[in-house]
Amino acid sequence: MKTNYDAIVVGTGISGGWAAKELTEKGLKTLVLERGRMVKHIEDYPTMNDDPWDYKTGDVITQETQKVQAKQSRTGYTTMESSKHFFVNDLKHPYNETNRFDWCRGYHVGGRSLTWGRQSYRLTDFDFEANLKDGISVDWPIRYKDMAPWYNYVEGYIGVSGQNVGLPQFPDGNYLKPMELNCVETQLKSSIKKTYDDRILTIGRTAIITEGTKPGLGRVNCQYRSRCRRGCPYGAYFSSNSSTLPAAEATGNMTLRPNSIVHEVIYDADKKRATGVRLIDAETKEVFEFNAKVIFLCASTVPSTSILMQSKSEAFPNGIGNASDQLGRNIMDHHLGVGAEATSDDFKENYFTGRRNNGIYIPRFRNIGGDTNNVNFLRGYGYQGGGGRSSWSDHIAEMSYGAGFKEAIMSPGDWRIGLGGFGEILPYEDNRMTLDYEKLDQWGLPTVTFDATIKENEINMRKDMQNQAAEMLENAGFKNINEYDNVYGFGLGIHEMGTARMGRDPKTSVLNSNNQIHGVPNLYVTDGSAMTSASNVNPSLTYMAMTARAADHAFKELKKMNLK
Repeated sequence: MKTNYDAIVVGTGISGGWAAKELTEKGLKTLVLERGRMVKHIEDYPTMNDDPWDYKTGDVITQETQKVQAKQSRTGYTTMESSKHFFVNDLKHPYNETNRFDWCRGYHVGGRSLTWGRQSYRLTDFDFEANLKDGISVDWPIRYKDMAPWYNYVEGYIGVSGQNVGLPQFPDGNYLKPMELNCVETQLKSSIKKTYDDRILTIGRTAIITEGTKPGLGRVNCQYRSRCRRGCPYGAYFSSNSSTLPAAEATGNMTLRPNSIVHEVIYDADKKRATGVRLIDAETKEVFEFNAKVIFLCASTVPSTSILMQSKSEAFPNGIGNASDQLGRNIMDHHLGVGAEATSDDFKENYFTGRRNNGIYIPRFRNIGGDTNNVNFLRGYGYQGGGGRSSWSDHIAEMSYGAGFKEAIMSPGDWRIGLGGFGEILPYEDNRMTLDYEKLDQWGLPTVTFDATIKENEINMRKDMQNQAAEMLENAGFKNINEYDNVYGFGLGIHEMGTARMGRDPKTSVLNSNNQIHGVPNLYVTDGSAMTSASNVNPSLTYMAMTARAADHAFKELKKMNLK
């Protein structure tokens, strides 16, 4: 068995797929390790063509599912019958909560790149400079100009549908043709444009092909089936399985090894370098070691940080890269579940075709200067949402049989529209994850304990998110406005990040400006754990751009013999 490689990549999700593609295309013999099972594009998407009536209870979260996926079922949608197989069994993969934490995970090749929401936005200097300007946490060691060319590169490769709107807090990008707004969304857009000079409404920017093709396994246009989370046989939305991993495979330089639970990075104190990784075979429980010149941890935030924490040595008694004691701290997410919804008495004659798996977006308009600044909270939020006609199923309680029921299912119902806030959570040192060595998993490894909550800043922000959503809908003439603020638990945004943050000073951060562990230059971490602040936009595009940028840096450093 071959044990020596040029590079090792841990993880096959959004970041791991990109690391595999970039490193192999640069000629590096690369071992790609995934802790879960193999999932092949198309052939391993068992529910990709199912209809709701193909399930006994419909496409819902059943009581049986809640017994084994209780924590992940709290989202209300991830573990439905059509997608539950892409999320782990909570009983077989336990974790601990000091406060509620909805940790949604998929242990398989492709990871959450198969189930992500595909919303793809750039961070800006409003984000990269925020910590410094606000005097909290630590400063990002990079700025928008460092990331802009990599955003452009990634967008062009994966295919992002969207619209350029010319806002500094919402940077333009490299987009395919935008999807269409429907009539109630257009009404809201027109009202916002007329009423406000500090905000706009646009279609969401989503990693779904709307024209042409993109690299990968037969990636073609979206068919508007809205079954994305089951795996897309057309490859219309970006995933590792349909795009980056096939690209890596095509080079002949990738060795993919599933069922490989990496739990330790091996460190050589004399060389001050990482020399490889130690893993447990998930099926046989055999222990293996693999060596490489450069290592990329891309296992997603919590697993990557867990690996770093378990990688203890005389040089790093609290985990590799943890001289700052910041490893596991500053965990962030996006807080959501707050906003408003309404109905419309208009457009009875209007309908639409297809199932657009994308919504509307209102970019951040708070705390970007001048009159937009809010004294009650730092940072800002955006809105995601959309409009549509109510379903015939709404009538079932009153019309469960007979002529009335038949008439009801032929009528599309009233138009509805909703705006859901999507806000930034600040990095707090005491929001953290730790390892519990008293509670071990089935492979004898420590389990994770989460202790994180939103605080006063986020609570104040949520009040504004709710009020402004209702105000915009009312101004646009919508009826029956219902404001809501649901219970939020950390992890519900499924954007956990920040536990191995980038920074300028090794005393206060884990990674440098190139995503290298301070003091261990051949060990890179490029998933969500690297984030220094959360911004208020979906982060996956940043993970991909960050990974491509770090892989380019690693390759150049290898050529210069700086990582030996």
